[in-house]
Amino acid sequence: MTVAASLPMELAPGRAAAATVADDEPALVERVRRGDPAAFDALVTRYMRRAFAVAYRLLGNREDAEDLVQETFLTVLRRIDSFERGRAFSPWFFRILVNRGLNARKARALRTAADLPENAAAGGASPERMAERAELQGRLRAAMDALPDRQRVIVELFELEGFGGPEIAEILEISDGTVRWHLHEARKTLRRSLAAYDRRDG
Repeated sequence: MTVAASLPMELAPGRAAAATVADDEPALVERVRRGDPAAFDALVTRYMRRAFAVAYRLLGNREDAEDLVQETFLTVLRRIDSFERGRAFSPWFFRILVNRGLNARKARALRTAADLPENAAAGGASPERMAERAELQGRLRAAMDALPDRQRVIVELFELEGFGGPEIAEILEISDGTVRWHLHEARKTLRRSLAAYDRRDG
């Protein structure tokens, strides 16, 4: 089920209407406040791909990530009047998504075998190369899973999804310096964990 399909009928966005919405984001948000479905559709289109990528990093499962993204957009729609005018929409949006994702990860027993994203096709790699890649991915995932939740989220947002330190600070409502410290500590931990694997393998 898509986000649009689950919305109240009067707010369900039309795809053609989204093209008529101005590109100015504060104006889009104001139109969403007024119940403009085309403006909401434009925000969904603008953030859907990155929101899914972050959700997938948090939950490691396609279906759970899709549910999280849908729930986040619906939460945004319900809470849009609480969004502070003059602030950037993106950190507020991703704060909701990350907080809900962390809560979902704590509340559910997630499947351990995560589906690969569609754009992660192996191509023409040999079986040996694919096995090596899978082993390395497994090692990295195990090392990531061992990190404290906050450090894992910071690494995923910074290293894998391209958010900057100030963006992450605003999303997590901590200082930029705290983000840098957690990132530094997480990298040290990951290096130690992967080095331990290498020593174990001789």
